[in-house]
Amino acid sequence: MNARLEHGSLVTVLGGSGFVGRHAVRALANDGWRIRAATRRPDLAGHLQPMGAVGQIQPVQANLRYPESIRRAVDGADAVVNLVGILVKSGAQTFHAVHVAGARAAAKAAREAGAKTFVHVSAIGADRKSWGKYGRTKAAGEAAVLAEFPEAVILRPSLVFGPEDQLFNRFAAMARVSPFLPLIGGGKTLMQPVYAGDVGAAIAAALKGGAKPRTIYELGGPDVVTFRQLLDLTQEWSARKRWYVRIPFWLAQVGAFLTVPLPNSMRPLTVDQVRMLTEPNVVSDAATREGRTLAGLGITNPQTMAGIVPSYLERFQPHGQFARYRG
Repeated sequence: MNARLEHGSLVTVLGGSGFVGRHAVRALANDGWRIRAATRRPDLAGHLQPMGAVGQIQPVQANLRYPESIRRAVDGADAVVNLVGILVKSGAQTFHAVHVAGARAAAKAAREAGAKTFVHVSAIGADRKSWGKYGRTKAAGEAAVLAEFPEAVILRPSLVFGPEDQLFNRFAAMARVSPFLPLIGGGKTLMQPVYAGDVGAAIAAALKGGAKPRTIYELGGPDVVTFRQLLDLTQEWSARKRWYVRIPFWLAQVGAFLTVPLPNSMRPLTVDQVRMLTEPNVVSDAATREGRTLAGLGITNPQTMAGIVPSYLERFQPHGQFARYRG
């Protein structure tokens, strides 16, 4: 760590204050990088600075929709990481603006700044033929990145879990207030959730030279579960027992469409998220066979859901987070 700090190696992390960003920043700080954590609201990124030494982590302002702000954020950087992504459209933050145009602008700025490494975080399910805008724009963003920065490394995580996630927390919150949970498409969709800390470690490994340039890595955790099993675990760890209501995909899409006028925080699932549930979200056989996985990046013991999730779902239990201490 001290050697890199003394050398002054600088990495800009676009989206550094977000859910995955904070884990990436911690891993990079442990490796000794000087870090610019670029975010739209640097005044809200103070939680990052205690993750490193004094002065090691600097929040800066940048917005992928404004290329000049990106150029300022990456100026002089040895490496750039792009973590910016959205799950739902919000005003000017559209899928195309963020996932495609924004990714292209970030890669172009990194190349023009002379950065040696560019790591772009995409998602399993990125496919130009995807039914959902999320998957289509993620695939288009990957192509845009490689066109601007041909030696880029692309990481495709599965669903990401961790204390601040919108996966287990969302369904646990739903189970707290609703008498039933939606079993969309019969709950058969396969998923391979990966811990945010392991995604952060994968980013750090890529910047240390552990990844092949112009290669797409698929990141999944050690457990493959169905959507129903994921809901079962959510209920077990939040001490809830709710009925399941089977909802076919077409009806779930109708319901998601009818909730469009509501704030995103109040919508169970968006139309695009329902569409994403129609396809498996697991590491492909080809990626496993070719070593384009966490193991290929040197992460051989990824965290299990059982080892992480119960600790942060405890707050959703009927008698509160600290009930077990009261006897």
